[in-house]
Amino acid sequence: MILLFSLSCACDGSREEAAEKQNYMWFDCEANFATLSDPDSIAFYLDKCRSIGFDNVVVDMKSIMGEVLYDSAIAPYMGEWEGCVRARDYDMMGHFIRLGHERGMKVFASLNVFAGGHNWFDRGIIYGDKASWQSICYDKGRLVPISSIKSNYNGMLNPADPEVQKYELDILKEFVQRYPDCDGLIFDRVRYDGITSDFSELSRSLFERHIGRPVENFPEDILSWYDSEGRLRDSWVLGKDAKEWIEWRAMVIHDFVVEAHRALKEINPSLIIGDYTGAWYPTYWQLGVNWASRDYDPSKEEEYAFWATENYRNSGYAEYLDIYMTGLYYTLVTKDEVDRASGVTGKRGEAAMDNSLTYCYCVEGGAELARKVTCGKVPVIGSIYVEQYLGDFRPFGPAVRQALESTDGVMVFDIVHLNKHQLWDVLEDAMRK
Repeated sequence: MILLFSLSCACDGSREEAAEKQNYMWFDCEANFATLSDPDSIAFYLDKCRSIGFDNVVVDMKSIMGEVLYDSAIAPYMGEWEGCVRARDYDMMGHFIRLGHERGMKVFASLNVFAGGHNWFDRGIIYGDKASWQSICYDKGRLVPISSIKSNYNGMLNPADPEVQKYELDILKEFVQRYPDCDGLIFDRVRYDGITSDFSELSRSLFERHIGRPVENFPEDILSWYDSEGRLRDSWVLGKDAKEWIEWRAMVIHDFVVEAHRALKEINPSLIIGDYTGAWYPTYWQLGVNWASRDYDPSKEEEYAFWATENYRNSGYAEYLDIYMTGLYYTLVTKDEVDRASGVTGKRGEAAMDNSLTYCYCVEGGAELARKVTCGKVPVIGSIYVEQYLGDFRPFGPAVRQALESTDGVMVFDIVHLNKHQLWDVLEDAMRK
């Protein structure tokens, strides 16, 4: 593990201040497909990032469609997007590594793990020979494949499927073997689509094996859409087996992260392994993910007791990360702003967010909570989404500054938004204050 600070033994979020902030610029593979199709353009943006204080870049190398941006023997190649075509031998990652290292920058890859389709384009591996791997969602009282839910652009896979896990792990290993000079790898979408997935017969069988008994009324004993009179509810409620189900799903993700960590470190012991998730821990259990330290026990928190078992803490995987990027995707920046908000929560569009007005839904409070639950086991990087402030970009600079003050660095997503809204100068000013 890369030690950026002295670690505290107490699980209270306290630690010594980081000696140096670690700043990351993210390059999305779809939005920047045309822009990054020329090495000169890559060099231009690396120079731009370096000049304003970013010493690390994260390059998206596996899209939500399950297509990759290198010549893979396993996954389909993403050779075209929105009319822009790339040759299969165009080595984007090779250019990033060479040009980044020439500038003294670290170059990371990100891969969307349990994602297999873009439902707005009917494109991806779930629209081909991997259709049986897609999540089955219990949506508004009906069991349906996720590809049929067009309001959701994410065509997610079933993380519990052993075939899916092997396939995704093989891709991760292939990438690390192909690019030994890549400094690190960031997991993205190592999660379920949401609380309504996955309710396939395979997941039912695996869960019943986990608890050692059959589920009497599947899926209603886990997630209920019907009231006692058999009428469809407006929203779901948790059933009597829900807490064990939540624990099991979190252990599915935990076990995958542990195995991926082991396998990738075996190939490249110096590889920096990181993860991106949203920061909204109070509801992130809905995605089957416990990014906290195993030293943190949510079952002892009154507000979490309705979903967290005493064993849920064992699903925490912060100890298996060298870097953790937490998505502080909030309109409000400080806790003082929350106090003054008068019921105005701001944009809430990310998976598993709710509409509560609490400190965790601002940049300052979200960072504070992330540091608390990770217990000083891993550097926490506050991540800012540029278009969170679409319509009023005035809070963007303060949000970047708050992330720098409250965590061990900042990740900014993404250069395409900085270009579109002409915010490079605003970002530079925030980085230099």
